[in-house]
Amino acid sequence: MMVLISYDVSTMDSEGKKRLRKVAKECQNHAQRVQNSVFEADLDYSTFMKLKSRLEKLIDKEKDSLRFYYLGNNWDKRIEHIGAKQTYNPEGVIII
Repeated sequence: MMVLISYDVSTMDSEGKKRLRKVAKECQNHAQRVQNSVFEADLDYSTFMKLKSRLEKLIDKEKDSLRFYYLGNNWDKRIEHIGAKQTYNPEGVIII
């Protein structure tokens, strides 16, 4: 299932900057960054729930926010990209 993850972490203090780095790193471990604080994750349900739980533990719920948009399995018909930054296909061929 494809999920769009976005976050806003307050960086008014050093603890916030540390939280921001941790949230970004956790997202990068499981998803593709498509904008500064926006990631696309094509994960099975179990893996997504683990990621969501880890992210919830990293943020300060009084200062930060997380948003999850569930695009499901037919996500490719729900995303339109216009402009710079080449898009990617998470189900496409990977060349190493």
